[in-house]
Amino acid sequence: MAEKVVLILVDGMRPDGMMQCGNDYAKEILRKSTYSLKTQTVMPSVTLPCHMSLFHSVGPERHGILTNTYTPQVRPIDGLFDQLHKYDKKNGFFYTWEELRDLGRPGSIDTAVFHNLHTRSGVDKSITKEAIDYIQTQNPDFVFLYLGETDEVGHVHGWMGPEYLNCVSGALDCVKTLEENIPSDYTIILTADHGGHGRCHGTDLPEDMTTPLCIWGPKFEADKEVEGLSIKDIAPTVAALLEVPSAKEWEGRVL
Repeated sequence: MAEKVVLILVDGMRPDGMMQCGNDYAKEILRKSTYSLKTQTVMPSVTLPCHMSLFHSVGPERHGILTNTYTPQVRPIDGLFDQLHKYDKKNGFFYTWEELRDLGRPGSIDTAVFHNLHTRSGVDKSITKEAIDYIQTQNPDFVFLYLGETDEVGHVHGWMGPEYLNCVSGALDCVKTLEENIPSDYTIILTADHGGHGRCHGTDLPEDMTTPLCIWGPKFEADKEVEGLSIKDIAPTVAALLEVPSAKEWEGRVL
């Protein structure tokens, strides 16, 4: 039987930031998850290229997005939203950074809600509430929730400083609130697009390239650490949970 999935991405959340932020929920997540704190993202370790690789399960050299400016693919690949839509799955998209709007082709997303990260405070909490309301009322098959404040704080104050760690803790509070307010039959995936160092990211340093990936739900073993994971594995895994085949070009593996 097909599962339902919520994918939550905390922009710029380093695994050590997740575990050192002082939020006990981080340890709880690991206890109930199949997880890796050494998942590898792609180069350049920049937000839009990383998201394109997550949703299209190929590297930037294949999808062609090398900066935070979207350009149409020369040789188009179906992304996760597109593939799920082909099989009549109901998709929701909740985000706070406008450049992500092209992750799915027009018509592939049933509901998309945007709160501008740069024009309001508490945007992670507000977009989480929107996602919870949608799940409670619409019972979608797949929801992608993007939380962007952590990356913003990293650029302003620096990765792994007190402001950054406090923001990571706040993002984990959002994840906990969502989990407590949606049906228990949803599988939850928590990850990040990249890490960061100093006040930047985009290099091949381990601090930039390493992300957490935690999955908990009916089909996943609790407290199980796995090795060798890639950001490109997420789309095939979501598709398999929803009993949808991977697009033929996808390079990742099903976890």
